[in-house]
Amino acid sequence: MKVVVIIPTYNEKGNIERIVPITEEVFKKIKNHDMAILVADDNSPDGTAEAVTELAKKYKNIDLSSGPRYGLGAAYVRGMTYAIEEMEADIVFEMDADLQHDPEKIPEFLAKMEEGYDMVIGTRYSEGGSIPAPWPIHRKIFSVFGNLLIRIIMMRFWLHDWTGGFRALKKEVFLKEKDELTEFKGYTFQVSFLHKAIRDGFKIGEVPFHFGERNIGDSKIAPMSYIANLLKYVIFARIMELKRIIKFLIVGGTGFIVQILTQELFARVIFSSLTAESIRDGFSAGFGAESAIISNFMFNNFWTFKDTKKIKQNSTFLVRLIKFNLASFMSIAIQSLSVYVFVNLLGGDLHVFDFTIKTRIAVLIPTIVFFVIPLNYIIYNKIIWKTQYLKNESADK
Repeated sequence: MKVVVIIPTYNEKGNIERIVPITEEVFKKIKNHDMAILVADDNSPDGTAEAVTELAKKYKNIDLSSGPRYGLGAAYVRGMTYAIEEMEADIVFEMDADLQHDPEKIPEFLAKMEEGYDMVIGTRYSEGGSIPAPWPIHRKIFSVFGNLLIRIIMMRFWLHDWTGGFRALKKEVFLKEKDELTEFKGYTFQVSFLHKAIRDGFKIGEVPFHFGERNIGDSKIAPMSYIANLLKYVIFARIMELKRIIKFLIVGGTGFIVQILTQELFARVIFSSLTAESIRDGFSAGFGAESAIISNFMFNNFWTFKDTKKIKQNSTFLVRLIKFNLASFMSIAIQSLSVYVFVNLLGGDLHVFDFTIKTRIAVLIPTIVFFVIPLNYIIYNKIIWKTQYLKNESADK
């Protein structure tokens, strides 16, 4: 496979002259891939592009993509586009020029990709990874707790390093997300790219690494702007994800109305000849639950989870409906059993103050709210409209 390591640069002449020879030595150890380097330079005034041109005379697998300085994200979008379209890359790497990302780790990333991962993240915060010991305490706090805050907000604790920029990914990941990445020109690009890849079901792996110190040049990160933009993105992203939960609750409310109406129809008309109240109401609750399940499936398929149709799905509408019913069998059983048990215990009617309410209805409300809705939301996300399939051996560490 063609693998292109993309190195974004702005005033990195000294670093590019160091990292290219080191990376080329690593390439010699890789026998089963066609390795290349692409320097994505933001028109550096310090002669970075000229240094790359000189290096290309010695190393024939180096290319240069120059453009205006719009930030790290824009450089990577330009670089990945060039690598895929002009260099025919199958896999692209993100790697800094300042040797904080160790090129010696490249074979480990590729080995992980060969296991079937779509994107592999270099992590500083799991076992085997680290940040520089000489860093001042405020920078360590900024790095560790900033990343932890993002993990908490995004609710993906299995992924240890959201903000790192040492990554490898298949071209399909970039091509899928490219149109949405163009708006993120700065360092928010890293978090947004990863978030969108997870959202769209790409398989994410991790490789721990020791984050090195920069010895030449200055960091381009503006800390306060960086923090503000990251928080703005992750909070907005979570709000958008919460919209699905709100839709789900609306659909659930509609399904509840359908369920009550159907249940009462069966209890009062179709099963009215049954003398045993617990059996009559238990069967009625089961049919009511099934009617709600069909109603919920239709609304969820065409509204709540319609965005998952952007992801390749191997099942047809009918297959998903059957899976939906099978997966929801537990909720039907819970509701039917609850009604049967409590009608047996309390009788067919409950007297609360001056009101009389059918036990089968009174029991359904807490059962649905506290058991059925949480259970169904998990089932729908993880089985029926699966939006992510993630595997990470280090998640349990």
